[in-house]
Amino acid sequence: MMIWIYRLLFPPAMLLALPYYLLRMRRRGGYRSDFSHRFGATPALPVKRAGVERVWLQAVSVGEMLAIAPLLEGLHADPAVEIYLTTTTSTGYALARERYAGLVAGIGYFPVDWWLFSRRTWNAVTPDLVILTEGERWPEHIHQARKRGVPVVAVNARLSNRSFRRMLKFRGLTGPMLNGITRVLASSAMDAERFRKLGFPADRITTTGNIKLDVTIPQLGDSEKAALRRELGFGDEPVLLGSSTWPGEEAALIAVYQTLRAEGLAVRLLIVPRHAERRAEVETLLKASGLSYHFRSRGAATSPVEVAVGDTTGELRQLTQLATVVFVGKSLPPHHEGQTPVEAAVLGMPMVFGPALTNFKAIARELVKTGAALSVTDAAGLAVTTRQLFSDGASRERMAAAAHAWHRANQGAVERTLAVLRAELAC
Repeated sequence: MMIWIYRLLFPPAMLLALPYYLLRMRRRGGYRSDFSHRFGATPALPVKRAGVERVWLQAVSVGEMLAIAPLLEGLHADPAVEIYLTTTTSTGYALARERYAGLVAGIGYFPVDWWLFSRRTWNAVTPDLVILTEGERWPEHIHQARKRGVPVVAVNARLSNRSFRRMLKFRGLTGPMLNGITRVLASSAMDAERFRKLGFPADRITTTGNIKLDVTIPQLGDSEKAALRRELGFGDEPVLLGSSTWPGEEAALIAVYQTLRAEGLAVRLLIVPRHAERRAEVETLLKASGLSYHFRSRGAATSPVEVAVGDTTGELRQLTQLATVVFVGKSLPPHHEGQTPVEAAVLGMPMVFGPALTNFKAIARELVKTGAALSVTDAAGLAVTTRQLFSDGASRERMAAAAHAWHRANQGAVERTLAVLRAELAC
């Protein structure tokens, strides 16, 4: 019954939200190619072979796409498994086609989660196992799996504070959706406990850990770092990185930078907005500041600048390696969800973030507890803490060592996740 209510409410809700999503698609660009996938068309897939299990893996965007690399490699190594990989965003789609074409049977956009579109895709893909990453829980998609007897495994599963509160409040509506998930592989003990409180059977929950902590980031050599610095318009000065920033945070970082320069510290500011389509908004701030700047998307800088903007896709891991101190975005009030601090920790970068990374609550708490990161309450606190870190190399070294130690202590999630997936495929 609940699925029919969802099906009836979905079209008017989609129409109401359509202007917002069309505007966002226009700003981000790249959505015109293969747009029909969203309505149930799929790329040509090979005919299913006897003895080969087909896995449909959905990863919403760039962050998830980067994180699933070891899972894809592990599944691809089994000749009895083939993968159909889908994503939701144009940036995730471009990254998948660039990096994973040799590991999968096909790459497509995830269909709009309405009855006819979802069913059409399901009829074409005919998977034997469905994998959803992190917070992906699509009612129609899960219903189609349950109807066909196909197991659904949620990997790296997590529940943000907001999602947990909403699902707890409307448990009668969300319960049927969770019931369609076969196994939950929680990214932390806190997330596992939240799924249990929502009524998900404890014997179907396994805390495998966060697969993002198993990430291996290729290290740039000294010559590569020097070349990247020149392309940005930087010399060999220390760099303050704003990683995946949101509205309001660029202005705060610019103010911090101006304070550092006024105090005689020779530093540079590197801003990487979470959404590259916000470049015009960021440029307006930079023009008003009077600082010299360069946008990465415009090619190599032709002269030295004070501020560089990394408005490209898929380069954050490389750009992070130039940082001296990293500010983790979407964490200063009014924002609180937080972008991932994992890559910065893997690279051993001293980190600063706002008071509540609710999307990474357990990780943020551990990073602060181990001394790998510092938490501030607001933009004023960010200015004070950043100034202290740029003036204290010994503190930065201790934080870097703590970040590396934390990362080493939290690896192994990929193998634990693959072990469960292999068991499901063997059933």
